[in-house]
Amino acid sequence: MKTRKLGSQGLVVSELGLGCMGMSEFYAGRDEQESIATLHRALELGVTFLDTADMYGPFTNEVLVGEAIKDYRDRVILATKFGNVRTEAGGWKGVNGSPEYVRQSCDASLKRLGVEVIDLYYQHRVDPNVPIEDTVGAMAELVKQGKVRYLGLSEAAPATIRRAHAVHPISALQTEYSLWSRDPEDEILPTLRELGIGFVPYSPLGRGFLSGQFTKPEDLAEDDFRRHSPRFQGENFYKNLELVEKVTAIATQKGVTPSQLALAWLLAQGDDIVPIPGTKRRKYLEENVGATDISLTADELRQIEATAPKGVAAGDRYPAQHISSVNR
Repeated sequence: MKTRKLGSQGLVVSELGLGCMGMSEFYAGRDEQESIATLHRALELGVTFLDTADMYGPFTNEVLVGEAIKDYRDRVILATKFGNVRTEAGGWKGVNGSPEYVRQSCDASLKRLGVEVIDLYYQHRVDPNVPIEDTVGAMAELVKQGKVRYLGLSEAAPATIRRAHAVHPISALQTEYSLWSRDPEDEILPTLRELGIGFVPYSPLGRGFLSGQFTKPEDLAEDDFRRHSPRFQGENFYKNLELVEKVTAIATQKGVTPSQLALAWLLAQGDDIVPIPGTKRRKYLEENVGATDISLTADELRQIEATAPKGVAAGDRYPAQHISSVNR
């Protein structure tokens, strides 16, 4: 597994990471034993950049990841996030970026993860009621205290990124980016490259849609949160399925899977980009890792981009009640 730099402060990670959210919540099905086996297999394959958050579970995903890596801490680049506030029962309480909450969240994450330092600490969502300078100032104190090594933001707008970076260097921004979510190309990516900040695309497979595993909305279990996503509903689903069929045709011609093609396309967008496809199964992890060995020609890249231009996806990427919390 090759490595890539995130930011200009010295953070180096595997060129493909692993999103751990689905191991504990949101997607249907739980198998802790298989999840831990998947984490261990990731390390064997050189995928050492692991992404979690305090809200996943809630709170249980950090415990799971911490349990899995306890004997391998020196091999892992561990990223977690704070800011989306939830109750123990799973309820939502909003976003909190206050300095006091930053400190409380970090200490709680360190305890759940069973580690002494977090390699990359993200603000999960920007709090519109707290100046970003105050939030990042508190995060910078964590770096001084040795509790955190590098700082990141998630779903922050370009102006917010600039203000945050002026307080303390930001090493990575995490935002949705894939063949059906190409909005970051307009303003976010140019801003990051100007400032020397790395980019970590989450949902690089369109929450699994781009893998080609879904043929109808009913393929999703009743407790799968994607049932509430506009892109997985009604007419939007079938319009997006047309895109997947076209991507699949290109992948078949190439002799790879749709997931591998989508990830290889992302990796080809720049060596400052590190996708974090999520999975809780070893077989999908191994398939995703195969994307790192795929080279795309200029003609293939043009064919893919013509098939999946900006704005190609039908429907918003989040339900109406959540869309206001992104890119702010």
